[in-house]
Amino acid sequence: MEELDERSDRIIRVAMELAERDGFEAVRLRDLAAKADVALGTVYRRFSCKEDILAAALAQQVQLLKQGIESHPFEGGSREERLTVFFTNVTRILADQPKLTAAMLRTVASGVPDLAERVLRYQDTMVEIIVIVMRGDAAKGPAADDEVFLAKMLQNIWFAALVGWTGGLFDAEEVIRQVVSGMKVLIKGMED
Repeated sequence: MEELDERSDRIIRVAMELAERDGFEAVRLRDLAAKADVALGTVYRRFSCKEDILAAALAQQVQLLKQGIESHPFEGGSREERLTVFFTNVTRILADQPKLTAAMLRTVASGVPDLAERVLRYQDTMVEIIVIVMRGDAAKGPAADDEVFLAKMLQNIWFAALVGWTGGLFDAEEVIRQVVSGMKVLIKGMED
C-alpha cells in the first residue's frame, strides 16, 4: 500500500510542477507519467483525468494548510484582524504560484461530475479553516450556524476574486481588498 501511496504522491507532485511551470494545459497525462516514472496505466488507475489529479493536489495543499492553522492557531486581535491576516497571507502565497493556482482554480470550476465530491470536501475543509481562524485560540466545540455561513460567504467571495485575478482582471492586492471589504459588510450585516 505504501508503494501505491508513494506513486500517487509522485504523480500529484509532478502534476503540480508541470502546472506551475506551464499552466493547466501542460498537465498532459502521457508527459506526467513519463516525468513521474510511472506507466500511463498507473496514472489512470489512480485518477480519472488531469482535473482529478489537480483536485487531489488542491486537497493535499488545503489539508496541509489546515494542519498548519491547527498547530499554530491565530491568537489575539479581533475576528476581523485574524481573517484579514489569513486571507492576505494565503492570497499572497497563491499569487507566488500563479500558474499552479490558476490550474487548481480551473479544476474546481470545471464542473467535471466525477470531481463533485472532492470539490465539496475541499470547500468543507476551507470552511473549517476559516472558522478556526475566525475563532482564534477559542476554536473549541462545533461551529455555530452564523460562523459557518460567514465562512462560506467569505470563501465564495475569495474564490470569485481569485478567478478574476487568474483572468487578469486585477492583481492579488485587489483580491485581498475584495475579501476584506466583503467580510466587513457581512459581519456588519450579521450584527445589525
